[in-house]
Amino acid sequence: MNPIIIKLFATALTLSQVTVAPENVRTEFDPVADRGAVVQLLKDGCAHMRRAFDIEDLNLDDLIDTAMKDPQALTGGAEIKAFKGLNFSDLIAAYRQFCKGEAVAGEAVASSAVDIGAVIEAYNRSVADLPDHTKLKNFRLPGASTVLDGKGSRFAELFEPDHRRVWVPIAEIPQTVQQAFVAAEDKRFFEHRGIDERSVIRAFMSSFASTGRPQGGSTITQQVAKNLLVGDDVTYERKMREMIVAARLERTLTKPEILELYLNSIYLGRRSWGIEMAAQSYFGKRARDLTLEEGALLAGLTKGPSFYNPDRHPARVQQRLAYVLGRLAEDGAISAEAAQQATAHPPRLIAQDRVRREVGFHSVDYVAREAKKVAKLPSLTADSYVVRSTIHPELQRATEVALQDGLARYERAHGRARFAGPESNLADAIRKTEAKGAAGGLGPAGGLADPSLPAWRQVFQNARMPLYDVHWTPAIVLDKGSDKTGMRVGLRDGRILPLAVHGSVRKLLNPYDVVYVTVTEGRGKA
Repeated sequence: MNPIIIKLFATALTLSQVTVAPENVRTEFDPVADRGAVVQLLKDGCAHMRRAFDIEDLNLDDLIDTAMKDPQALTGGAEIKAFKGLNFSDLIAAYRQFCKGEAVAGEAVASSAVDIGAVIEAYNRSVADLPDHTKLKNFRLPGASTVLDGKGSRFAELFEPDHRRVWVPIAEIPQTVQQAFVAAEDKRFFEHRGIDERSVIRAFMSSFASTGRPQGGSTITQQVAKNLLVGDDVTYERKMREMIVAARLERTLTKPEILELYLNSIYLGRRSWGIEMAAQSYFGKRARDLTLEEGALLAGLTKGPSFYNPDRHPARVQQRLAYVLGRLAEDGAISAEAAQQATAHPPRLIAQDRVRREVGFHSVDYVAREAKKVAKLPSLTADSYVVRSTIHPELQRATEVALQDGLARYERAHGRARFAGPESNLADAIRKTEAKGAAGGLGPAGGLADPSLPAWRQVFQNARMPLYDVHWTPAIVLDKGSDKTGMRVGLRDGRILPLAVHGSVRKLLNPYDVVYVTVTEGRGKA
């Protein structure tokens, strides 16, 4: 039997249970004794989905007839990845038998349409050992802590990978901002019980028009289940697990608790996870102070923070903002006039904060150890804290420079200094930047560098050195020169200077290699 048919029916069995009777979802059936019960569940689920098709003003029988006559009429002639290898006539026959009670050649539905035993076995395998959904009750994700220096200025941030966030209670998020996210992601969030069958239908139909990653019609609850418990593999098995866990979450958590988890866990670009960090990164304010249009802009980013990156694609963001505001007006959350006004006056973004710390790494590690020892905190990344330290950034840097210079002099004095090669090479990045400039595109990092600068400076200004805590001056090779003309290098401030190196070192260097140098005053005309 076609394995896709088996997976589809196992998924249908899951969907039938979570939509018809979410409080009685079974995660294991006997392949022999429970065949009749599974067939009845599939029939009940099909009847439920047919009613949802009617609500969506879609005639399912007409769609099936179209698919029978010409399956490519629905797919546009393209192959759908989710249904790769599927014989469309098998699916149509199964629909007729389970959803309309039509037998094939006088055979029983349970035996002629689908191997129910195989479906049960696939279902049992897929939903075995589901994660514990109850652990999300009063659950808190890791956060980002800020270390202040002796003057009270921000010195460092501590956070785990993919967890740069500041948790904020749902009560502190303005109602209009909450409504914006619901309107953008899950219109019937406060009505469904974890799975929105209408969204599933719309996603299923739209998948016929796309050959890429299929849409899933996921609710906010499903996204919480996927992001925090199940994982995001693009498989039938993951979708089945996600649906059951989402149905269970709806019985364990309140809608505000689910929405709080969602708003604090989602990634919204600019290295920001959660709405509080996003509000600070994009608008320089707390989430509680967000305006309607600011909240709508952030809500629009949930569909794709990279695709709708406001730093690179402002036109896309404007379209997405208008969409979210339009949905809010349709839902009656705001007036049409308010939507038009907010669309006409999009929010202003602050410059992206790309401050890179280059000193005091061991000092911050010491602060983290003291937080455990003195304050009895499990970790500075377990939550969001503000730590006031006595660090003096200028003295810290001067001390580290003196230490590195002293060690270097010691190595040279004992004949142990040897040039092994450049720190990195930026040739590929520079070529790409030159190509973008020739095509009229943006500079590197979404145009953060001045596009009027030479390509090497645009790239060099944003390049991060592999040894980030070395305080010598980086330089980029612009011209290898010759014994007569000498090598020339560029600095980040734009100066182009001659580089005094031995011939053996010059042979190891190529254009756009990056090396550390010491800048000295020349004598006379040098």
